[in-house]
Amino acid sequence: MVDDLVLSFQRMVDRFARWARLGRIEPASRRRFLVIQIDGLSHEVFDHALEGGRIPNIQRLMTSGRFIRRFMSVGLPSSTPAFQAAAMYGVKPDIPGFHYYDKRAQRELHFPEPGVADFVEAQHSQGRRGILEGGSCYGCVFTGGAENSLLTFARLLQPTRAGVPLLRLIPSMAILDWVVAKCLSLTLVEVGRFLWRVAFHRHSVTHEGLRWLGLKIVFSIWLRELFTLSVSADLYRGVPAVYVNFLDYDVFAHAFGPGHPAAFRALHYIDNAVGQLMKITERLPELAYDLYVLSDHGQTATRPFTQVSGGRTLEDVARSVLERERAPQLPAAGRPASIGVTRQLAGYRRPGARGILQRFFNHVERQPHRSEGDGAETSDNLRIITAGPNAFIYFMDSPDPVLFEEIERRHPGFATLLSKHPGIGLVLARSAAGPLCWWRGEPIALDSDGSDGPFADREDRGLVLSGLRDLMDMRSTGDLLVYGIGAPESDVSFIPERGAHAGPSENELHTFIIHPVTVEMPALVSHPVELYAHFAAYRAGPAGRTPARCG
Repeated sequence: MVDDLVLSFQRMVDRFARWARLGRIEPASRRRFLVIQIDGLSHEVFDHALEGGRIPNIQRLMTSGRFIRRFMSVGLPSSTPAFQAAAMYGVKPDIPGFHYYDKRAQRELHFPEPGVADFVEAQHSQGRRGILEGGSCYGCVFTGGAENSLLTFARLLQPTRAGVPLLRLIPSMAILDWVVAKCLSLTLVEVGRFLWRVAFHRHSVTHEGLRWLGLKIVFSIWLRELFTLSVSADLYRGVPAVYVNFLDYDVFAHAFGPGHPAAFRALHYIDNAVGQLMKITERLPELAYDLYVLSDHGQTATRPFTQVSGGRTLEDVARSVLERERAPQLPAAGRPASIGVTRQLAGYRRPGARGILQRFFNHVERQPHRSEGDGAETSDNLRIITAGPNAFIYFMDSPDPVLFEEIERRHPGFATLLSKHPGIGLVLARSAAGPLCWWRGEPIALDSDGSDGPFADREDRGLVLSGLRDLMDMRSTGDLLVYGIGAPESDVSFIPERGAHAGPSENELHTFIIHPVTVEMPALVSHPVELYAHFAAYRAGPAGRTPARCG
């Protein structure tokens, strides 16, 4: 009700702002675009939200006859950095996960940490123009060449603010004041509700409830409102390319699961923001904005690996396999004694930065587990990095990927034994003949039609196998890649989370893109790299002309 009143007020402000703009907006010589990314939303959950009436603004967008939804496969890994690098720069990325190790640079890369996204973006943008040159970017991993950015990983320490000229206007300051007042009011309401429960219903207050409160205040109140205001200002300024990533749903899905009511509530709040931005583009026809709504990946429900392994971490399991290579089976549950296969397992680590951005962006991770050997000398030098439902095992004595033949010489049966563990779905390696894969102790071919493996019953198995081959072509992928996706009883994540992505499940791989019917796109986008040519065409296309077809 209050939002409806504010939107009515905003309509009056909009008309005045269009009359009183600072600076002169040149007539559109080319079409502009606004991309709204809903982070982490699969097409299946999207359909459930439509059917349940949880996203009425997007539903009206689709039923208006002016927009159409296409299905999209996001490739592997199904994660935000890989998606945005491909879509923004038109390259097949060397980004195997949200957290991995670059043996050539001798650097552990975890995207929320300062300098990591900037380093990776520089590698992928070399010699290429981003789709956001001259534009703005909000809440993304990379900038896409944008001049203005806010809370983008690649510029976390060097933010630039878009929309400053418009914010000098008195009516715009009124909107800004309203947003601050609204956020403060909503925050006080949520805190008040929580304190009421603490005082009168203490038995109903849980650690999960406190976590939900913090996430809601940060993501579904302050960041969402700030992003919406900033994008609105950019639209009035006529910024040629704007990309905003709403993080709410992805964060809640990680914390509580992709189908949890808290995740759907976050999605509803995002829909409100989409509705506001959609109305602004409709009020500015002379600026020729094309609106796109898309998702960069989905999520699948997971349980932590420690619940399947009797409390042991993946590092513990890998160490016990290496220590008992001659044993026919994996050891029973329980933490093994540190009788040491390699002192270098202590190399599994995460840097100690634990600021608010590190805690809130994408994953709230546990303290790193550090393995200590017993001092026994070994020629092997391992690092194990868990990045969600995927984990990377690196042999550190070579800057180049170590082939399976060499791994098998050093540790016979290692990959096979790992793949038999009840918390592991797939194990992959490189070989002289191409990529290899093990599933529940059995080798499966990645260069056939997939009828002999876990994807035999899937219509999309060609895309899955192609994605796995792409993944093993990345130099930064571990010498062994371990997936908890497809584990015998349920999908598993190697870090504590109830929703995860990066793997080949249908919910992770398949999303959507909603676009105007006036632009041409294929019925199915099979990889985000195909989006690059489409959005890059806006730089040269005259107003009124649709961008070139993807591909």
